[in-house]
Order: sequence, then C-alpha cells, then structure tokens
Amino acid sequence: MQTNQTTVTEFILVGFMDHPELQIPLFIFFLLTYLITLVGNIGIIILTTTEARLHTPMYFFLRNLSIVDISLSTTIAPKLLTTLVIEHSTISFTGCTTQFFFFVIFVTTEACLLAVMAYDRFIAICYPLVYFVVMSKKLCILLVTAAYACGFVNSTVHTIVIFSLNFCNSNTINHFFCDVPPL
Repeated sequence: MQTNQTTVTEFILVGFMDHPELQIPLFIFFLLTYLITLVGNIGIIILTTTEARLHTPMYFFLRNLSIVDISLSTTIAPKLLTTLVIEHSTISFTGCTTQFFFFVIFVTTEACLLAVMAYDRFIAICYPLVYFVVMSKKLCILLVTAAYACGFVNSTVHTIVIFSLNFCNSNTINHFFCDVPPL
C-alpha cells in the first residue's frame, strides 16, 4: 500500500514581502553594507599580504578571518538582495541545502578562528618572551586548518541531519535565507 507523499523541491523565501514599501530602501542598505564589507575585508587581506611588517601570527589570523567574513557575506547577501527585488523569490531544495551548508561552515570557522585569535593574544600577553617560538608558522597554519576542518565537519553533520528530514507541510520560509530556525 502506497501513501500519499509530496516532497518539497523548492522553498518560497518570504523575507520582507510583508512590507513592500521597505524593500527598495532595504535593498540599498544591504547592498551598501555588503559592498563595504567586501571592500574592507579585501583591504585587510591585501594589506596583511603585501606589508612585510604585518607578517605576524595576529595578522595571519586576521587575514583568514577576513576571508571567512567575505565568504559568509557572499553566502547570504546575493539571495537576500534577490529576495528584496523579486516579488516571489524561491530557492531550490539543492540551493537551500548548499546555502545552509556553506553558511554553517563559515559561521563555525569564524567562531573557531576567534577562539584561536584569543589564544594568540593570550600567549602574546602572558608569555611575550616565547611568543614567536610558541606561535610558529607551522602552528598558525595548523590552527587555521583545524578551524576550517571544524567548520566542515560541523556543517556536514548539520546539513545531513536537517535535510534528511521530510519537508512535507509547507515550503514557505519566513526568512530571507535557509537557516535552522525557519526550516
């Protein structure tokens, strides 16, 4: 005996559709915020890469944090901006899964990098004489790699668990991107 099962192939992103008068001002605001975020973080990346005096562990971590910030913003902003200008914005199931996967990777990686940066400052303040011995280039690369690995593992687990659920009631997401609470 077969049961009636309908699977969701796309989600409708409601976002700010309840307030159409705010869509254009919000579009301009979020576009400017996104562009400022990109320009600022790209500036940090270029500056910390080209300036030899900034080739220290602190700026190495800051450069990686800027890369993660750009990636996180780019995961959310394009669909958010599209949702604001298109009347009935949808996202495919695969698109929602992909957006969620990368969102969780970058949020987790950012949190781990902030913890690594706190450890870096702890060593610099509490043990200044051995700072450059402890925070070697090898350890810095290992810590950043571990942060990205934590992000990848956490995202893989969350994505598999959440998107193995059945989305059969409603395909409407009262949000502007695919995140855990709205799903």
